[in-house]
Amino acid sequence: MLNKEDVVVGELKTVSVETLEKRSTSRKLAPRYRVLLHNDDFNSMEHVVKTLLTTVPSLTQPQAVSIMMEAHTNDIALVISCAQEHAEFYCETLKNHGLTSTIEPEE
Repeated sequence: MLNKEDVVVGELKTVSVETLEKRSTSRKLAPRYRVLLHNDDFNSMEHVVKTLLTTVPSLTQPQAVSIMMEAHTNDIALVISCAQEHAEFYCETLKNHGLTSTIEPEE
């Protein structure tokens, strides 16, 4: 006699069927950080744009100009949001080129 959990395979073999519980695996995304550029009275606009372009390869020239102008007019601008390790690298690289930069966690 067959139970509901048993399935006949062929003529002579009986295989037990089990229900597997799939555990939900959710991954937490790494927290993102904002790289901020602060205005200063020392660096030329050209230097700021060139430094942004060499530091953050994903930026286009129009984006770099826009970031520079935002920092110039509003005293601060968002350069990029990214993982903490990248944010720290970008911030330090900007500082090494004489710019004023900070990072902060994204909310």
